[in-house]
Amino acid sequence: MKRFIALAMLLIASSLAACNTVKGAGQDIQKGGEKLEDAADKSK
Repeated sequence: MKRFIALAMLLIASSLAACNTVKGAGQDIQKGGEKLEDAADKSK
């Protein structure tokens, strides 16, 4: 569980650092969510 949280925090931090516009932020958040969903599916 700690590994999952660390991954989530890393994705959030990288997506916030990479976005330059509101549209870009939305796309980054969506991609981060997809990665989290994939990680959750793999951990089942």
